[in-house]
Amino acid sequence: IILAAVIDFLDGFVARLFNASSEMGKQLDSLADVVSFGVAPSMIIYQLLRFSYMKEENGLETSVLLLFPAFLVACAGAYRLARFNIDNTQTNGFKGVPIPAVGILIASFPLALHFGSSLFNVYDLLINKWVLYGIIITVCLLMISNLPMMAMKFKNLSFKNNLSRFILIIFSVIAALILQWISVPVIFIGYIILSLAFKNK
Repeated sequence: IILAAVIDFLDGFVARLFNASSEMGKQLDSLADVVSFGVAPSMIIYQLLRFSYMKEENGLETSVLLLFPAFLVACAGAYRLARFNIDNTQTNGFKGVPIPAVGILIASFPLALHFGSSLFNVYDLLINKWVLYGIIITVCLLMISNLPMMAMKFKNLSFKNNLSRFILIIFSVIAALILQWISVPVIFIGYIILSLAFKNK
């Protein structure tokens, strides 16, 4: 998922560099995004939900219907991408949180569980069905919303025109150094706050 995010960031740059773009390429890009940042993260949430129910008595008998909400992430992401493809106004920013941001957020969960943290009890948070259902609802609403989100596209290196982006980059580096994988949810929240704070700039 993280590798897909890097490629997704660079593909637009490469297309502009070679002046190569097409409607077919746009649709294929969206299809790849649905798989990388929608379906794959949904599988991660599905597994985390399964683990959370396994902790309970008779957890092996849990209905699969209780795990299916995980795939709402893929559905909301597909809707968001379809809306983006037919909306010509999202050139300098986005309406709703972009699906790669959600994909990276969810991809960080198993890494945070694996590497742990001395600052937070990550296990109790991410192997808790109510926290996971809350995350599902939150990211789905953020993706299908009309909240103005900034795009990490630098048309120039002007500090004035890219203040929010520079702040986010500096904040992300500091957070990553201090919090490691726990920094990803923190950066995700910071991205939303900065987007809303600089929505008219």
